[in-house]
Amino acid sequence: MPRKQIVSTENAPAAIGPYSQAVRVGELIYTAGQIALVPETGKLIEGDIETQTRQVMENLAAVLQAAGSSLTQVVKTTIFVTDINDFARVNQVYGSFFQDNPPARSTVQVAALPLGANVEIEVVATLVEA
Repeated sequence: MPRKQIVSTENAPAAIGPYSQAVRVGELIYTAGQIALVPETGKLIEGDIETQTRQVMENLAAVLQAAGSSLTQVVKTTIFVTDINDFARVNQVYGSFFQDNPPARSTVQVAALPLGANVEIEVVATLVEA
């Protein structure tokens, strides 16, 4: 059975609780949900839902790179939004990161997210093929 490997990078926000940025088990990488924290400051980025979504996707890309993967290897995403009416705007930015062969996805509205974020995304990805 493959063992669990913790993934960590300074190029993405540090965990703000008792969790890892990502965990690799065998050929799969499971990321923690990312909100729009700026890695250098640990603070929520200022701006609209599109700005937050872009930061979330950049954070995910950094975590996946540290794990030996990339956004092109994502097989499943889960998007959490605090207002489902923002979904079209989130989807537009999200879609720009997955133009070819997009992953499976679920989207749910939640009552609140950490630090007042409006969007959080987690992914499951495979390793980059050598």
